[in-house]
Amino acid sequence: MTLVTETKKENLSVVKKGSIAEIHLHVNKANSYTLDYYRELNEAIDEIRFDSDIKVVVMVSDMPKFFSAGADINFLKAAEPRFKTQFCLFCNETLDKIARSPQIYIACLEGHTVGGGLEMALACDLRFMGDKSGNIGLPEISLGVLAGTGGTQRLARLVGFSQALDMNITGALYTPQEALDMGLVNRVFPQAETRAKTMEYAERVASTAPYAASNIKLSIMNGKEMPLNAAIRYEGELQNLLFRSEDAKEGLSAFLEKRSPDWKGL
Repeated sequence: MTLVTETKKENLSVVKKGSIAEIHLHVNKANSYTLDYYRELNEAIDEIRFDSDIKVVVMVSDMPKFFSAGADINFLKAAEPRFKTQFCLFCNETLDKIARSPQIYIACLEGHTVGGGLEMALACDLRFMGDKSGNIGLPEISLGVLAGTGGTQRLARLVGFSQALDMNITGALYTPQEALDMGLVNRVFPQAETRAKTMEYAERVASTAPYAASNIKLSIMNGKEMPLNAAIRYEGELQNLLFRSEDAKEGLSAFLEKRSPDWKGL
């Protein structure tokens, strides 16, 4: 029987089921967050990073209509400029931990995903969306600001600089199918099946060679910021680590012996 544990916080909960962790958002009806939420998210990411049993993390919303509408506008309006700058910095530092973590992060988008909500999803490694999940986009220009927690930078690296510019300067909102067509999300599922299909994918990834999966993620996510020749050398160093691993020995043996491998993550 798979052990299930849950850690409840005011704005989110972390549910661990075997090798998969779920981060459940329940800030308010639209998951419009303040600094308190990001402090909890930062703690959750740190906790998961140090849990060697967790291979995949799925971010989901407990709210029926929203993944997240981004930062609480009343909270931002009341804050002075220096505080807002430090708030964005802390959010970016928190989200950047996802790219540096060994676990694979998947954003399960079952409702509207706009502004800072999309920026959270952009920080994840993969994004899956329901076909009736509502709008997705970055409307910050309508507030006279830019998408300042990765919405210009992570988006540009995902969908291309011209497409990202168009999305940001128009503030346009898109359907799930449009998001899939431009490469903003990786999968679009029938709405009622979105969470189940996402968890099926997570379980499939969690059952693969975990040390290899982590190094593949790090090679891609870290390597994309490097010049190609440096990134190739970085890829080679990660491969050297894998060549020396117990999982690589097991994988080769299992292939030759025509059996399923017993991965240890070592």
